Amino acid sequence: MSTFNLNINNKKYTVEAIAEMPLLWVLRDLLDLTGTKYGCGVASCGACTVMIDGKAVFSCQRNVGTCVNKNITTIEGLSEDGSHPVQKAWQQAGVPQCGYCQPGQMMAAAALLAKNKNPSDRLRRVRVMTATRSLLM
Repeated sequence: MSTFNLNINNKKYTVEAIAEMPLLWVLRDLLDLTGTKYGCGVASCGACTVMIDGKAVFSCQRNVGTCVNKNITTIEGLSEDGSHPVQKAWQQAGVPQCGYCQPGQMMAAAALLAKNKNPSDRLRRVRVMTATRSLLM
């Protein structure tokens, strides 16, 4: 076991884990940040999407040892009160799904908007659908 200092949602955390432990399990099991979901474990569904240094990544495939000195944002870190534009858009649209994969989809959308403040409708649909189905940009 090693000790890792992590910056998650603008807070400092220290965890003891093996370097190869997926970030997903560090978030959920060691830090009780359960908004990030386990879906498939093979980077196909996007339910585990978080942002690392502003880029959407699958936390099920990112080892904690590679996350030191990075800024990690989970769904809990978008905003504490649901005021992030992506969270507001989800509420306004009344997104009609069970909600399990919504955190990953919101994180993919937030990463896109952080990179491109005014994407076209087509780009938004393609990027978010792609991010939550197979590959992240």
